[in-house]
Amino acid sequence: MQEIIRKSLLYRTAVEYGDYTINHVSGCGHGCTYPCYAFMMAKRFGKVKAYDEWCKPKIVGNALDLLDRELPRLKHRIRYVHLCFSTDPFMRGYDEVTRLSLEIIARLNANGIRVTTLTKGLYPAALSDKGFLRNNEYGITLVSLAETHREKYEPYAASCMERIERLKALHDAGLRTWVSIEPYPTPNIIGQDLTQLLAEIDFVDRIVFGRLNYSKEVGLYGDSAGFYNRCAMEVRQFCRDHGIEAYIKRKTAAQK
Repeated sequence: MQEIIRKSLLYRTAVEYGDYTINHVSGCGHGCTYPCYAFMMAKRFGKVKAYDEWCKPKIVGNALDLLDRELPRLKHRIRYVHLCFSTDPFMRGYDEVTRLSLEIIARLNANGIRVTTLTKGLYPAALSDKGFLRNNEYGITLVSLAETHREKYEPYAASCMERIERLKALHDAGLRTWVSIEPYPTPNIIGQDLTQLLAEIDFVDRIVFGRLNYSKEVGLYGDSAGFYNRCAMEVRQFCRDHGIEAYIKRKTAAQK
């Protein structure tokens, strides 16, 4: 796997539910074909030229050295660190990324810093080992249960049910888990039952729900605002009924 060298690693994020974050890979091998904000920003700022380049991820070769250098200065400011907002920490098919992610989590935890993660890949069983903090939070992105949708829009990511099964294993080991239902597609993209999706993840501690942005297809759906309002209401009610924390992303629906 090709490596790149960076000058810094830990940074504050402007993402609404973030604190500090680490993106120790450039690009993502999952090859998502819906409008990906991370890819759009990388292209806008000249980090990649095209989709094909984005889908050939490069690992940050000096990530651990940077972390060891930056932690003493920053650790007292950090509430938690998120992996990752512009790549995937457990990228399917890239064992080098998984190994580096585990080492980063271990070093952050050794300094008393909890970690949140989000992936479309598969979580390794090693995360349930006693060497990791028990208040880390492990999440998956899940916008559909339909493999036909996943194959079209997330072609190289792990299957939907595999993601759920690995997340459930961490839950059963006593760890905190969550699901990001974002970017959730409108019915003209795929007709599906949100109730069925929610039923598969009724074991998690938190659900984040967000609309699909930057998509012409959403604009072609006649009542996208009403659709996302109804979906947000259903997510809130489901979470209330099951004792799950609900977080509705800004500009997804009217907040209540």
